[in-house]
Amino acid sequence: MDSKLQIISGRFHGRKLYLPRGARPTQNRARAALFNIIASGLVDADAEFTVWDAFAGSGAFGIECLSRYPNARVIFTDIAPESIKTVRRNLAALDIGNSATTEQIDATMAVKRYGATADLIFVDAPYDAADVGAAFVRAVTRRVRPGTILIWEQEAVNAVSAPDGWDILRDKTYGRARFLILRRGGE
Repeated sequence: MDSKLQIISGRFHGRKLYLPRGARPTQNRARAALFNIIASGLVDADAEFTVWDAFAGSGAFGIECLSRYPNARVIFTDIAPESIKTVRRNLAALDIGNSATTEQIDATMAVKRYGATADLIFVDAPYDAADVGAAFVRAVTRRVRPGTILIWEQEAVNAVSAPDGWDILRDKTYGRARFLILRRGGE
């Protein structure tokens, strides 16, 4: 277990998470900043809402949502079997599997299944596959409802712009990571 990756806040504050081999998790500092932005009004903390952690890795983003927001439901997808196994292990360790759906699937292939149901989507494709993240965002653009929030983590030096149809709420860089926080505009 990597002792550097832990839940930042909420009912599981301080609990450590398992990591799949070769994972590049969003750093604690950046995750804390993102969740401060989310808490500033991007979601209603008391409402029921669905989060999609599309390239889940360890599941840290979605699990942080479950820790902070008791009415959240999280969908975790990842193409790597080890990542989904790790997400399930982390959910079991916290006894929160009943608030989550996990599926080993390519995120872009899952857009038809989950895109229209998500209120908040976190996209963190591997930095060495920036085109995968961009393809996912283009695909999900056609499926989500107006008002959907998308947080797109990219390597800062290779970052691409948001596609048409999204309003940029924030554009922040933390170390190597650039985060675009977007809201789907109306049609």
